[in-house]
Formats: sequence, structure tokens, C-alpha cells
Amino acid sequence: MLLPLPFSYYYNSGDATALMKSAAVCFSIGLLVFIPKDISKNFKTKDGFAIVTFGWIIMALLGSLPYLFSGAIPNFTNAIFETMSGFTTTGSTILTDIEALPKGILFWRSITHWLGGMGIIVLTIAILPFLGIAGMQLFKAESSGPFSDKLKPRITHTAKLLWTVYLVLTITELLMLMSGGMGFYDSINHAFATLATGGFSTYNSSIVGQSSYIQYVLIAFMVLAGTNFSLHYYFVTGNFTTYFRSPEFRFYFFSILIASFLIFFNIYTQYNGALELAFRDSLFQVVSCVTCTGFASADYELWGTTPQLLLLLLMMGGGMAGSTAGGIKTVRLILLLKFTYNQFVKVLHPKAVVPLRIGSRYVDEKTVLDVLGFFMLYIVILATSVLLLTVFGLDLISSIGAVVTAMSGVGPGLNLVGPMDNFSFLPDVSKWLLSFLMLAGRLELLTVIILLSPNYWHK
Repeated sequence: MLLPLPFSYYYNSGDATALMKSAAVCFSIGLLVFIPKDISKNFKTKDGFAIVTFGWIIMALLGSLPYLFSGAIPNFTNAIFETMSGFTTTGSTILTDIEALPKGILFWRSITHWLGGMGIIVLTIAILPFLGIAGMQLFKAESSGPFSDKLKPRITHTAKLLWTVYLVLTITELLMLMSGGMGFYDSINHAFATLATGGFSTYNSSIVGQSSYIQYVLIAFMVLAGTNFSLHYYFVTGNFTTYFRSPEFRFYFFSILIASFLIFFNIYTQYNGALELAFRDSLFQVVSCVTCTGFASADYELWGTTPQLLLLLLMMGGGMAGSTAGGIKTVRLILLLKFTYNQFVKVLHPKAVVPLRIGSRYVDEKTVLDVLGFFMLYIVILATSVLLLTVFGLDLISSIGAVVTAMSGVGPGLNLVGPMDNFSFLPDVSKWLLSFLMLAGRLELLTVIILLSPNYWHK
């Protein structure tokens, strides 16, 4: 919370006191970590779920303090919504005039994205061992897909490697944005939001009106942010074929290309011959939705029903496992498609033994059942939440868009919560529901939902 202070003083935005008060409160609470001395290192898996979830909730509560102390967001519900949206890299906002926010607070808003991007708990895993606390179960709870690509056997090494890649990509994007004419302040905010696939912009109109160079830079880094970070590590260490050897990356990459061309052919007539702009907007919005970033270079609500439906499906699908993107994840989609295909084969050839593989890796039955369970849970939560939002007074299309964008961590949705709108008009009960969905979606649903079961709390 002290990182925004230089901007606060430089721009004389009047929020320095609020930031320092917030930091003091967090520091005081943080000292409590050092008080317990006799802490068991033998955490069970169920303990990891609780620590991850409640750790995130505590961070959201503490992260809301700068908004409350500065008066930028005086309402507690709104402050929690904005903070949860930041730490979960969702990017939905209740702010009606982003550019009026004090510069220090606006930078703190972007920091919540950047910290949440790789997972607050991943950073904690690298630190807690020095405090005598184990962390392997936390990493399992924080995992972003059915497979775990362990770069090193020790979790602290893995966390450090991922943070190094994350930092290098952030700095590279910052420099490229600045070379395109964007100022340092706006560049660092957008770099934080891009690598975290968050989508918080410093502009009310998001990326609308930015130069083609800026938009293409953002497209490139959104694609990188939605890619499994272990692939980036392997690439920079000399394995230059690592990307296209990955079946998940191939599916992810070609899905972006196909969806971009489909939308382009649906909207190019609306651009009066500006074909490059039409393709750029198509590509930008597809990448923004697939990676669950949520930046907007155009108002896709003006494009018609088909492009909006396709973008909604892309939001649900999300990016690759092991990335900062949200959604169901590409590897799960591949597994579901292959499982469905195998079932058709078994209907035609009942005695056939059809192993399920992703690349050279055979997938065991337990993993398949886990993915099917995740998918069913996703659908049940989505349907139930849409129903609740309609009960709370929101129309059906807006409700579907709001729930999908919250669960997948995208930001904008459809209709009343579209890319040029915000969530400020929703009743508090709807904001709390969406905040819960952001948390559950970011932590792969089961991590949070399992805590609601009475059996979880029984010894």
C-alpha cells in the first residue's frame, strides 16, 4: 500500500494519508503472524482449502481500506466489490468516473490486479516456509487446472521462477507501451492489468481510441498472460518449440484465430471499408474475452447477437491452465471434447478400449471424473446465480453476462453490464453475490464451495 505513495505525492492527489493509514493497519495485523510459535507443519489438504479462501477474503477486506479511508469509495459493499474484483483479476467496477480517482488510489487499484494475477497465495508460499509454515497443500488448492506442471520439486523454487517470468513480462510490456507514446503512469497501470488478465484501465472508455500500436501490444501480452507460464519459462531457457508442442496452446491459439475471423466476417460491413480496424477490434475483443482480461477497444454490444454470443462462450472457456486467465480452462475443454468423442466411439464399437490422451499424456479416470464434476458444478452455480440475480431485479441477459463475467474473471458482461457500463446500479445483495462468484471462480470453485459443506468442518 506504500507503493502508490510516489504517484500520490507527484500528482498531489491528496490520498497519501489514506494510503499510509491503510498500510499501518495492515502492518499491525501482519505482526500477529509472528505471535503464534507452536504452529503445526502437518497441514492436511482440507486445511489448505480454508487457508487459501480465508486468506483471499482477508486480503479483500484489508485491500478495501485505501478506498474507504480516502473516500474514493465510501460505501463498504462497493469497496469490497472493487477490491475483490481487483484481487481476483476480474475487472468489473462500480466506478462511474475512473479518471476522477486520486492517482495513488488508482495505482493501488491496479496493484490489486498485479498481486492477484499470479495468486496472492503463490507469493505467500514463497515466504511462509521461512516463518515455519508448510505450503504444499496451498499450492494444490491454488492450482489452475487438472494437471500440475511442476517446474521444480520445491514449491518455493516454482513460485520464484513464476514471479521472475511475471516480472520480466510486466517490465517488457511497460517499456513497449511507453515507446508507443503512452505515459509512464498509464503504461504501468495497463501493464499490471494486462499481465494479470485483469482489465482495470485508467480511462473511462478502456482502450477505445488508443493507437493501433498500443492495441497490438496489449493483444500480444494478453495472449502471453493467458498462456501457461511454465511454457514461458521453458521457452526462455532454450526450449523454443515448447509452445506448439503443447496441445493446449495449439487449441488456445487457433481458437483465437478462428473466433477472430468469425466475428470479423460478422461485423466488417459496419466499418465502412476500414477492414484493418474491423479485424483489429475483432481480434482484440476475442483475445480480451478468451484471456478473461476484459479490456474493450470497441463496444461489442453494437455488433449484434452472434458476436456477443460467441464472446460469451469464449469468456466461459477462458485461457490455459497455469496462466493468470480465468474461465473453465482450455485443458478442461480439450478433455471434455475428447471424452465426448470417445463416448461416441464406444457406442459404435462397444468392445473398443479407447484411452483418453492429451498430447502424449494419458488421462486417468479420476482426472476425467474430476473435470466432469467441475463442469457440472460450474453449470449448476451459473444457473442458480442467474436465477438469483433475476429475483433481485436484473434482466435475464444482463444476469447471464454478470454471472459469467464474475465466475470467469472477465470484467464486462452483456446488456446493462456491458463494456461501456458498470455495476454501480446493482443492489447490494447482487454485488455480494457477484463478489462471492469472483472469489469462487478465481479459486476453481471447489476450493470455496467445499467450505460450505457441514462435513468439511467435522473432524
